[in-house]
Amino acid sequence: MNSSRRRFFTHAATASAAILGSKPAWAASTAAAKPLVDPAFVIQNQNVKQTLMGWCWKPMDTLELAKHSKAIGLKGMEGIDKKYYPEVKAMGLDISLVGSHGFSNGPCNPKFHDEVVTKLTDAINLAADVGCKKVITFTGMKYEGMDREAAIKGCLDTWKEVLPLAEKKGITLVLEHLNSRDNTHPMKGHPGYFGDDVDFCVELSKTMGSPNFKVLFDIYHVSIMNGDIIRRIRQHKDYIGHYHTAGNPGRCEIDEKQEINYPPIIQAIIETGYNDFVAQEFIPTWQDPILALRHAAMVCDQ
Repeated sequence: MNSSRRRFFTHAATASAAILGSKPAWAASTAAAKPLVDPAFVIQNQNVKQTLMGWCWKPMDTLELAKHSKAIGLKGMEGIDKKYYPEVKAMGLDISLVGSHGFSNGPCNPKFHDEVVTKLTDAINLAADVGCKKVITFTGMKYEGMDREAAIKGCLDTWKEVLPLAEKKGITLVLEHLNSRDNTHPMKGHPGYFGDDVDFCVELSKTMGSPNFKVLFDIYHVSIMNGDIIRRIRQHKDYIGHYHTAGNPGRCEIDEKQEINYPPIIQAIIETGYNDFVAQEFIPTWQDPILALRHAAMVCDQ
C-alpha cells in the first residue's frame, strides 16, 4: 500500500472512530451523508494540481469560495467571472481555465462561426494576460438538417482560425466532451451535444495536429457515455489537456454513494505523466458544501 493510500485510510479510520465515539460537531452535521472525511484535511501531495469549477458552489460568494479553496490547498479556480481574477490571483490561486463561447453555440453550426471565433480570440488574449495556459472550447449542439461531415469541417476550420493566436500566446485550447444521455438537469447532461463521444473528440484533436489543441477529459461525462475510464486515460494521454471530476450518477460528491472509484483514476492520471490541473466539478448536496470539497480534495490527493 503506497503512502498516499495509507494516509487516506488512516484519515478514514480516524473519522469513523469519531463518528462512533464522541461525535464531534462536524460528524453530527454530516451524519446523513456518512462521509469518511477529516474536517481539518489539507492537500499534502502535488502530483496533480487540484482546482475547482466555481459555478458548482453558487450562490456562495466567489471570494469566500476562493478563501476556502486556498485553505484546503487547492491551486486554482475556473468557471468564475473574470472580474474576480485579480483578487483570486492575489490570494495565490491560479486561473486554471478561461471560458469562451459556451457549449450550445458551437462551431459545428455555421451560424455561430463568427461568434465562436470572436469569443475564442478574446478568451485566448485574456488567458495570456492573466497567466492562464488553457481556454475551453466545445463542438456545440446538433441542429436540424445537420450534415455530420460538414459539421466536423466547420469545427476544424473554425478552430484553425484561432489556433495560430493560441500557439503564439502559449495557450492550449481544450475541447470538452459532454454526455448527451442525462436529461434531468441542464448541467448534468446535454442532449443533442455533437461531441458526446470522447473518442471522437480525441480524433478531432489528432486531426488538428497541434500540441495547443487537446481534449478536456471530464471523468463524469466519460463514465456516462463511454466508460472504461482508466484504459481511455492511458490510451488518449497524449491528447488530454485537462480533467474534470464529479460523481455518477447525479454529478454529486465523489463519495461512497456513486459508482466512480476516484483514487485509482487519479493514480492512472499521474502515471501517464500528467501533473497539471484536475478540477472538482461536482454539484454539492451535503449540508456543508465546503466539507464536501475538502472530502473530494482528500480522495484525489494521491
